[in-house]
Amino acid sequence: MRRLAVLSFHTSPLVQPGNGDSGGMNVYVRELVSALAQAGVRCDVFTRAWSSSLAPEVVVEPGFRVVHVQAGPAAEVAKEELPELVPAFTDAVVDHIGGSGDVDAIHANYWLSGVAGHVAKHRLGLPLVSTFHTLARVKAEAEGAELAGRTRARAEAEVIACSDAILANGVEEAAELQRHYDADADRIEVVPPGVDHAFFSPGRRDGARAALGWATPGRISAFGGRRAAQHPVLLFVGRIQPLKGLDVAVATLAELDHPDAELVVVGGPSGPDGSVELARVKAMVESLGLTGRVRFVDPQPHHLLPTWYRAADVVLVPSRSESFGLVALEAAACGRPVVAAAVGGLLTVVDHGRTGFLVDDRRPQAFAGFVAEILADGALAERLGREAAMRAAGYTWSTAAARLRRLYADLSVRRLVRC
Repeated sequence: MRRLAVLSFHTSPLVQPGNGDSGGMNVYVRELVSALAQAGVRCDVFTRAWSSSLAPEVVVEPGFRVVHVQAGPAAEVAKEELPELVPAFTDAVVDHIGGSGDVDAIHANYWLSGVAGHVAKHRLGLPLVSTFHTLARVKAEAEGAELAGRTRARAEAEVIACSDAILANGVEEAAELQRHYDADADRIEVVPPGVDHAFFSPGRRDGARAALGWATPGRISAFGGRRAAQHPVLLFVGRIQPLKGLDVAVATLAELDHPDAELVVVGGPSGPDGSVELARVKAMVESLGLTGRVRFVDPQPHHLLPTWYRAADVVLVPSRSESFGLVALEAAACGRPVVAAAVGGLLTVVDHGRTGFLVDDRRPQAFAGFVAEILADGALAERLGREAAMRAAGYTWSTAAARLRRLYADLSVRRLVRC
């Protein structure tokens, strides 16, 4: 491999996750490309320039460069308007790659980048690897709604049909690609994401709470009052949008027989429904009599999240769908049990009864039952956390990078898949 072109059209690996359209995909691109660069694969990440103050190119580390592509206004653009900007982005990327002459493969992330990558593949004669992160038909099924993004679903199907390799984060996503899009099983590669164990590792709960200023003698806690350091804390980390199920987390707190238990929400509104969802959840908090027991915290820099995980007793991941579930993996790496919805990649990340619990339905009572079990049994909580950390140790970005390095090299000498 000489150089890899990574397409991340609508969101940049330089942007902090947890707000707007920035989330697990940002972490995925940044950490994977960093690991590839350290493995000797030079990578250029192409993303749309969303501000006039951005430098044309940013060298993140040796072998890892972000290229800001002019496509549409140099400003934030509503997600529903982004498809119109893909052709301009595609032309600029093709010109850049063609001018360098040393790119061996294209790796597209999300369907918008996939559309650009599909065109670039044919113009440049390069193999295309696609990671979708979310899929329109899977989301529609999870939400029990009629498929809204028909243009997106058609585009996803076209990209899947012509990709030389389609990456799935786990076996569940691989099955979804085949069931919803008739993907060729021989071209699906299951490559799980990793976690940075230098940051995400087990630590003492009380120490983490002290670091966050919770219940420190003589100080006001993050919740606006002096409380015992032992009070139960549930944690939700992620973007606030209907798909992530924050309303289930709030209702779970209401179901617990722990009047001192609290829920910390780390993240901000995302997508066209994000602000509406945040307002709805806040109204729900008030109607359930939970005012003062639910704390909304702004998105945190990724390297600071381990402290929040360690400060919690249980991490809730009640998503309606998840291609993988990086939050669940990060929590596990920090030695915290996870209570998660039994969907998508969470079925792989959480080992039911061993590292946490999986909930088959969306009833808050079901989530609360497992949370109560963990809070009531210190030995169980310790065992789940210990097993979770051991299981998470097997997920590393260097392992993912090593597998992909071989895949890219292999694809560069194969005959390309034809539409």
